[in-house]
Amino acid sequence: MTDATASAQPARVFSLARIEGALPWIALGLVGLLLPLLDDSYIGVIAQRAYIYWILSAGLNLVVGYAGQIAIGWVSMLTLGAYATASLTAGNATPPWHPYLALVAGGALGAVFGVVVGLPALRLRTFYFAMTTLGFATIVTQVALAWKSVTGGGVGTPGPVFPWPFEPGWGFYYFCFFLAALATWMTANIASSRFGRALVAIRDAEVAAEASGIAKPRLLVAVFLFAGALGGVAGGLFSSLQSYITPDAFTFEMSVLFFIAILIGGRGSILGPALGTIILTALPEFAAPLVQWSTFLYAALLLVIVLVIPGGIADLLDYRNRRPLEQHREIVARPELLSRVLDKRSERNAIALTGVSLHFGGVRAIDGLDLEIRSGEVHGLIGPNGSGKTTTLNVISGYYRPNAGQLKLNGADLPFDRPQARAGYRIARTFQTPRLVGGASVLENVMIGGMVDGSGSFAESMLSLPRHHRDEKRLKEAALLALATVGLEQLAPVRADRLQHSELRFMEIARALMLRPAFLLLDEPAAGLSAEEIRRLGALIKAISREGTGVLLVEHHADLIFDICDRVTVLNLGKTLAAGTPDEIRSHREVVSAYLGA
Repeated sequence: MTDATASAQPARVFSLARIEGALPWIALGLVGLLLPLLDDSYIGVIAQRAYIYWILSAGLNLVVGYAGQIAIGWVSMLTLGAYATASLTAGNATPPWHPYLALVAGGALGAVFGVVVGLPALRLRTFYFAMTTLGFATIVTQVALAWKSVTGGGVGTPGPVFPWPFEPGWGFYYFCFFLAALATWMTANIASSRFGRALVAIRDAEVAAEASGIAKPRLLVAVFLFAGALGGVAGGLFSSLQSYITPDAFTFEMSVLFFIAILIGGRGSILGPALGTIILTALPEFAAPLVQWSTFLYAALLLVIVLVIPGGIADLLDYRNRRPLEQHREIVARPELLSRVLDKRSERNAIALTGVSLHFGGVRAIDGLDLEIRSGEVHGLIGPNGSGKTTTLNVISGYYRPNAGQLKLNGADLPFDRPQARAGYRIARTFQTPRLVGGASVLENVMIGGMVDGSGSFAESMLSLPRHHRDEKRLKEAALLALATVGLEQLAPVRADRLQHSELRFMEIARALMLRPAFLLLDEPAAGLSAEEIRRLGALIKAISREGTGVLLVEHHADLIFDICDRVTVLNLGKTLAAGTPDEIRSHREVVSAYLGA
């Protein structure tokens, strides 16, 4: 099979997928553009409200659907944007601003407070962060009630009237439509970029995301800034649509609507939450007698989606991933491609652990460990369960800070407590349990491994600028080559959660290869593999080391260790029981007694 043949079929599948993915957006765009031909002002108002809600939900979708943060009180951004735009236009605190300039100011205020609200997400998880956002929404409402000179208090303040060319009526309709289209375009650009993949990796496999060099704080701050800005702009438009705004216009039910629209739309999708927002906005308008039951209906709808279609609307639309896969698939790795995947390393590098100890309470997980991993060698790390093997990998990876000892790369100290920094040193790893981003394709899972090699900024990806496209082209080509190397190129377009266990093992290795690692840490890669797959895995690992990469292999399959390792260290109760060549370890009396058996 040639390299061209290896990548041709996945490329055709992805091209077809792009065309199919564009069709629903084209249909929605045509409906939006042609809706004024109905000349029905009532339907026009409902559509305007749906567009405004979607502008906010488009940003919130990155926070909730992609990053996995439970931000229920995002209505606060709508409130801030609405009052800022209305108050500045009315001149309640300053000389009157032009409505369009006031709308920009509302978006800027939303961006600032988006970051303020989002900062707790760097430390708080799940429902604790949800309570923070709800608390902030309550604070904003109370400030609006108390600050009467600016907001009008409980009486309220008039909303802005946008002049030509977006004056009230169909002009304002098109203004909302085009801003919703712009928000969709920008969020879709982010979602399909390395930043979007990083968000989903944080949501589904945060440990693997850190190992790939993804810095969660910096990324989340950028997303909260963007989502807050869209929320502020949506608030400015909302204040104009309402004509007059009061604090009771921003209800808890509205917060629930935004959040549920994303959940029923489907996590990790742009189209699904857009349709969910439209449906939940229009449903109460066309079922007026049920308005009082709206919160109950939203909750019931969410329950139905969770029980019947856990993936939401997005799963219903993703018919390609419901097609059956070929049975009895065989993994045929191609180690000869490694010379193109990895940087050939002629220099001699080493990671050295000296006197490393790590205690968990009274348990000595590692006790005075000395270990050296050299470039161009496979170093086996074996021992009974609980002997400290994976803990050692976690220390090298930066997840644990030892109580004592040193960790050096080529004589220089490696920092602890910063696992995302390891990718910069070209230290890659796999995990005992494969860490996958289930809703993403195999190709996207592997592309996550190349996060640190992108040069475009978040803003460049958002605006789809040339450097973003160069990044994506380079990462995609590298990922397809890595998949061909491990024998999974034909599965590139398939969702990763549809793969067999053995395929997930090789997919993780492909993701690690994206770093072009100087050192590769493998945690039980042969677990669950057949004898033939283990043989092919061994040949691949040996070939990786011949390219100059240092490999640390934690494994329970003794035959694999003794077949491919240059040196072996045996741990027992956190201490080194023996160290040497495979032949020396195989004949070591204590090792045979404690681990290998008779």
